Amino acid sequence: MVDRELLRSIELFEDLDDEKLDQIIQASDARDLVRGDVVFAEGSDADALYIVRTGRIAISNKSFDGRESMVALMERGDLFGEMSLFDGLGRSAEARALEPSTVVAIPYAPLQVLWEDHPRLLWRVIAMLSRRLRAMDEALADSFFLDVTGRTAKHLLELAGELDEFEIPITQEELAGLVGASRERVNKAISNFQRLGWIEQQDRTYRILKRRELEIRSK
Repeated sequence: MVDRELLRSIELFEDLDDEKLDQIIQASDARDLVRGDVVFAEGSDADALYIVRTGRIAISNKSFDGRESMVALMERGDLFGEMSLFDGLGRSAEARALEPSTVVAIPYAPLQVLWEDHPRLLWRVIAMLSRRLRAMDEALADSFFLDVTGRTAKHLLELAGELDEFEIPITQEELAGLVGASRERVNKAISNFQRLGWIEQQDRTYRILKRRELEIRSK
C-alpha cells in the first residue's frame, strides 16, 4: 500500500485534496529493491516517476568507457525520474539502489490528466523544476570555482546534515563520482582533513571535529 502521508509530504502533491490524492495512490505501485537493482537505465523509455520511501538511490551517468559519475543521491521523500514526463525523451541518467530500498512508482498518465484538468497545479511543477535548475547551476559553479578538496568538504557536509557523527552510505568510488574526481584525489582530500584534525574516520563512519573549518573550505 502506498503511503498517503509520504505523497502529501512531496511538494508536487501537497495541494491535492484527498480525492485527487487517492487517484494517484490507486495508480501507484511500491517496489522493493536490493542493493544494485537498477530502477531505470540511462537512455531507456520512461513512463513513471519515483519517490523514495526507504533506502537510498543513486542517480548517475556513465561515460563511453564505463566510468561513472554520480550526480545525485536520493533519500526518503525525494522524487526522481520526472524529467521525461515533460520532454517525452528517454532517461537522462541511471537510477540504482545503493542499499535495500523501497520506491513508489507513479505512472505519468494520471499525472498528465490531473494537470490538464487542473492547470493551476502546474505552479508546483514549475517550482520543483526551478529548484532543480538552481541546483544544477550551483553544481556547475562548484566544478569551476571549487577544487577537489573544496568539493569533497562540501559533499561531506551535505551527507552529514546536522549530525557530527554520520555514516557515508556509498562506496569510495561512488563518493568520488559524486565529487566529480578520481577516488585517489578524494581520498587524499579526506586524509588532509584528518591530518588537520577536522574529521575522524573509522571505515564508513565519520566524526566532524571542526565543522567551521570544513564550511570555510567548501566555499
